[in-house]
Amino acid sequence: MPSLQCWWSHGWFLLFPFMLSVLLLDSYMVFVCRLILPSVSCRFRCPGPGMFQCSFTGLVFVVDQEAELLYNTVQWDESLLQSAGKMAAGPLFNIHCPEDAVCELYLPHRETEDALPSEGLLSVVHITDDGMSFLKPLEITDTHVIVKVSHLSAFGLVWLGEMLQRLFNNKKPICAQVLLFLRPPDRDIQILDVFLLPSNLPLSEVSEQQKADHITLPSACKLIVDQRYSVLSASEKFEIQPEFAEFYLNYGPNFPPTFMVFLTPNTETLTVMVKDEDGTEVWKCKVLLPSPKRGTGQSSLPADDNFQAEERLRAVRAEFIQRVSDTVLNQLLDKLLEGGVFSDEEMKSARTKSTADKARDVIDSVIGKGNEASSFMISALCQLDPCVSRELSLR
Repeated sequence: MPSLQCWWSHGWFLLFPFMLSVLLLDSYMVFVCRLILPSVSCRFRCPGPGMFQCSFTGLVFVVDQEAELLYNTVQWDESLLQSAGKMAAGPLFNIHCPEDAVCELYLPHRETEDALPSEGLLSVVHITDDGMSFLKPLEITDTHVIVKVSHLSAFGLVWLGEMLQRLFNNKKPICAQVLLFLRPPDRDIQILDVFLLPSNLPLSEVSEQQKADHITLPSACKLIVDQRYSVLSASEKFEIQPEFAEFYLNYGPNFPPTFMVFLTPNTETLTVMVKDEDGTEVWKCKVLLPSPKRGTGQSSLPADDNFQAEERLRAVRAEFIQRVSDTVLNQLLDKLLEGGVFSDEEMKSARTKSTADKARDVIDSVIGKGNEASSFMISALCQLDPCVSRELSLR
């Protein structure tokens, strides 16, 4: 089936349309990320019938017409699951589609291939204002559980109760991920946070809570729930806490690090290993630590308060034009009008332009109005779109 990768504002989306005629590069798509701890909210406009996969969450939507999708993760009610003899097997997604265009939903799972044949153990829960129901999967692939849907609300994967899961799975490993975040230096000490998490937990859910840089590495591994693991470094004798930690299915809302590696000053590289309680290596990777000289893949713009706001905007002008969405631009124009930065005529003139021209007009006009106006825009953008603000180092 043909595919198309489209970039919009914050991430990649994979589109798998039913018909080649849907493959239009100028299809209208909107993807907005905003910080609502502990979850990331997403808006996506499907240009027509097809299959659309979100690169942040792994969700796949099958729609039969043009539609707008709104979705975010919400917290599980553990007492509700326990009363039904179930346990969470993935995040709980709250999904809405005003057009009722979604006919099938693919929820990402983290089960290994040998665990999938256990029929009846894995199902989909559907939670509405009327209560909780369980949907039998149409199919379980290597990566997703597929269900038919008639109306949307909250959907999530669940297993049979913990005792039954242990009995049927016989301590089989699940697909997991090792995530590394490097904290900013504090008193000449740097801490590398190591997270052991199920693979179907979106990275964005974890990264939004970290005041640290995510280090992109091959993260896939297989871990056993409730088994103890340790983290070691092959490079140097770093202090690592705790010595051992159990791996458990954490789907939020809070994500504390599983391990902390206390780095020595000027550390540039290290090799991190994860071992099980028998000493068997389950994950190993060489880590190149980001530094101011090498950069972290984000804007190198200083976040110093003394750095003039208009200079900060000028330094990120090109990236702002490329990354900001039309929705955020319209909200930003409202803020600039309310704050007296733009006149009514300037605001109306900017709204008539295409997204790129609108972004170019907004940032050039604000820079031309000086430091106070630039400072106001930075503050408004951080409020309206924390994701882009962070990418531009404006936060």
